[in-house]
Amino acid sequence: MADTVLYDLTEGLATITLNRPDAMNALNIDTKVALRDALLEAAEDPAVRAVLLIGSGRAFCVGQDLKEHIGLLAADREGSGEGSTMSTVSLHYNPIVTAIAGMPKPVVAAVNGVAAGAGAGFAFAADYRIVADTASFNTSFAGVALTADSGVSWTLQRLIGYGRAADLLLFPRGIDAQEALELGIAHRVVPADELATEAAGVARRLAEGPTAAYAAIKESLAFAAGHTLTEALAKEDELQRRAGASDDHTIAVNAFVNKEKPRFTGH
Repeated sequence: MADTVLYDLTEGLATITLNRPDAMNALNIDTKVALRDALLEAAEDPAVRAVLLIGSGRAFCVGQDLKEHIGLLAADREGSGEGSTMSTVSLHYNPIVTAIAGMPKPVVAAVNGVAAGAGAGFAFAADYRIVADTASFNTSFAGVALTADSGVSWTLQRLIGYGRAADLLLFPRGIDAQEALELGIAHRVVPADELATEAAGVARRLAEGPTAAYAAIKESLAFAAGHTLTEALAKEDELQRRAGASDDHTIAVNAFVNKEKPRFTGH
């Protein structure tokens, strides 16, 4: 895996770190490929029970690396490129967001600094966002004459509603940590120097929990977002039957009866 993305698996928690601090973790091709592959590895590895996504340095991720992007655009126009530069959406951004949102285990985004464009999209796709009090969000797409990608058209309006999402996409601006909390983008805001510890604690708690049940919760929320109540109820029935047959459910019930702390296996 490229050193633009770091991957660490410790006690069931996979920590994926965007690691281009000098470029504010801007997304060049190497970084996008490495992040996509790291997320897919975490999704497929049964030893991974939760994922923590964070950026190194003073930014979470400022989105597309425009210095690389402008060169690729010029090459495409001159006929010397390898194809459409915008194929990065289908090749990289879509698989990354699908891997985050569809991860069969919880994903925590620790937003340590600015999250803009696709960087904001990756954070929005996570299940839980812990945000440093010095961090900010910016959709930024319209500022460079582009439309939303990295799932933002889907995730943002589900977080804050259609009207507010349209406002932030049509008139991109910085959203500080406090406003992100008020809007519902951030779940928790913490002092910047406590972010890494707090985020790791939350992610570790999830990794120690009933991860199969968490996967079912994610599946039920995603399903219900695009189906009727009747269909959602049927999906809940299906998923609850599966959860009820799990080892973790038996462990939890026995622990409750015996007034003990359950030790979940993820099965």
